[in-house]
Amino acid sequence: MKLKVGILGATGLTGAELVRLLLRHPQTEIVWLSSETQYGSAYEKIYPAFSGRLPASARMLTNMQAAHGTVPDAVFSCLPHGASAPAVKPFLANGKTRVIDLSSDFRLSDEAVYGLSEIHRERIAKAKLTANPGCYPTSVLLPLIPLLKAGLIRKEGIIADSKSGVSGAGRKATEGTHFVFVNENFSAYKVGDQHRHLPEMRAQLGAAGGAPSDLLFTPHLVPMERGILSTIYADLMPLKTVADAEACWNKAYAGSPFVRAVSDFPQTADVARSNECRFHAYQPTGTSKLIVVSALDNMVKGASGQALQNLNIMFGLDEALALA
Repeated sequence: MKLKVGILGATGLTGAELVRLLLRHPQTEIVWLSSETQYGSAYEKIYPAFSGRLPASARMLTNMQAAHGTVPDAVFSCLPHGASAPAVKPFLANGKTRVIDLSSDFRLSDEAVYGLSEIHRERIAKAKLTANPGCYPTSVLLPLIPLLKAGLIRKEGIIADSKSGVSGAGRKATEGTHFVFVNENFSAYKVGDQHRHLPEMRAQLGAAGGAPSDLLFTPHLVPMERGILSTIYADLMPLKTVADAEACWNKAYAGSPFVRAVSDFPQTADVARSNECRFHAYQPTGTSKLIVVSALDNMVKGASGQALQNLNIMFGLDEALALA
């Protein structure tokens, strides 16, 4: 029997990416799609690329109440931040549906397991509600958490400088993401301690390092469709080197198909449309500084791909199913 799956917010960019991935999944069946803004519209009219590819079961619902009247095995919520929590509550209440939420609504909540797949795999497997991490946090946390757990870097003074493609801002255009303002432009925003992803990063780093984190984080908008490149600066503990960091990563991610340290600095093109996160470290000569460059696709490993990976883990399937 295939898992019956519903998608809230299916017409957003992460929703469409999720539909693309699920159509490749041999153990799932999309039973309905829902949209906040386009109830009842044919999905193929919104995304013509899916014309003739959706199964007959994947009906477009006419309202949220229609979704709440169903009991699928799993629901993905790709709704905006703030709208997701109330929308998934009825599914959690039915006692049968498991939820993967791609918004920020549950990332700091004890109600959910934080869905950083490679770090919380055992807890995700038992979760009724998984809070999928943000795209920026995934690129920062995956290289840092093993180093903090192993005591190889200092907890204090970590800086993450990240760049994202415009798709990270979602489907609805704003002045800040309009082509006219983004094209041939490169800008920082929410500098240092202002971005909404910072609390989840500090919480996860604090748990890994055993003390509150003072991470500083500055995101940048790059005029490209997708991808995240994060450059992270940390201080090595005395007598520790970049070789120790590489050995730590190789051990921590030995059984993980999508996360790996590579032999040179990764680029966004290396991981485009894949569920991989790649990183490489450098120690400037004569210093105790560690510089890590991390790359992933913000729409896949940073959102829908990791969500599907979490579904696989939650239902005891091969976590690489439909993603490799």
